[in-house]
Amino acid sequence: MTEIEYGRRRPLLRVHGRSIAWLPPLLLLIGVVLLDFNTTEQFRIVTWIVLVPGIAAAICGVWTTAAYSAVSVVTYVAVDSAWPDQYRAGLGDFLLVALGGALAALAAGVRVRQERQALHIRDIAETTRRTVLRPLPPGWAGLEHAGVYLAADVDARVGGDFYDIQPGPHGTRVLVGDVQGKGLGAVETAAALLGTFREAGYHEECLGTVAERLEIRMFRHRSHTAALGRDDGDRFATAVLIAFPEDAPETIEMLNFGHEPPLAVGPGGVRELPSGDGLPLGLGDLAAVPPPVHRVPLAADETLLLVTDGVTEARDGPGEFYQLAREVARAVAADPGRAEPRRLVRGVRDGVLRHSGGRLEDDTTIFAVRRVAGGPGEDLEQGRLRS
Repeated sequence: MTEIEYGRRRPLLRVHGRSIAWLPPLLLLIGVVLLDFNTTEQFRIVTWIVLVPGIAAAICGVWTTAAYSAVSVVTYVAVDSAWPDQYRAGLGDFLLVALGGALAALAAGVRVRQERQALHIRDIAETTRRTVLRPLPPGWAGLEHAGVYLAADVDARVGGDFYDIQPGPHGTRVLVGDVQGKGLGAVETAAALLGTFREAGYHEECLGTVAERLEIRMFRHRSHTAALGRDDGDRFATAVLIAFPEDAPETIEMLNFGHEPPLAVGPGGVRELPSGDGLPLGLGDLAAVPPPVHRVPLAADETLLLVTDGVTEARDGPGEFYQLAREVARAVAADPGRAEPRRLVRGVRDGVLRHSGGRLEDDTTIFAVRRVAGGPGEDLEQGRLRS
């Protein structure tokens, strides 16, 4: 996602990096003048020159529009004066051109101001997104990773989906989740859970303890928002918590809080890992026991694919759901190299957008990780130092 600098307006028309937004109004101005001189006195079109500042107001800046307004008035007077008195357009049309130019300059000012406000809002959304979903360095903590986040609200750019990788003394932990609901409340909840994960994932030795900390954080966050009088009392989050133990390079530990089951994707095919046998975060008090920690084999050449329900619930025109496992298996069978995280994420993203016709009903996250060849080693140690 490209960052947009606040206050910098991107010209609508560019050639070789330079704006040519001034060219269409100029061509229209020249065209009106030439046509007026090459038509009969019964067909005077010099009044059409009022369109010149109108076009400029739509694609140019305020000062350029004001300049075209002034040039249009001067040109109108010069062209109209060249005709005999009985064929001149007269004062009425002059006032029309002058008033049209003034309104065009005003409209350009309003448009540019709104563009700056929109850019400012997008800049805030981008900053929020990068705060919640922090950028992950390549090979972070001994994991090759790739992630795509597609917000259902394109202007908002951020929602309740979240993911992160946290290295630490007890191995590398991965969290992927989806907060129920939309809006700023979902963003705040995701930020709260990620903050807890980044601390507990580093300090706690047992993955179950990290899960308990996440459940407690969810409860505290809901209590806080309820005390503020906000209607977030029933908010919850599905999530998958994964650990890559240092002493078992061919396995992972996993807890699933009602989330979409991860897929292990490798040259040999696709297999589904244990599904969400635990309740979502925030509903833990309804369960007699916490969800179990599953120890699952994961080969060195297998990629772990985690998605939110924006992928599995994507529908096509007739209403059919996107078949993630089937489509991934088909792609990997045709080309085993597609199990590589970046290619895998890109393929799923393109498949979901193609299946849904680009119409996303929910925020969509696609995240893939696999161990770097040779094990964590130095990458993990660097991750500890930079955490």
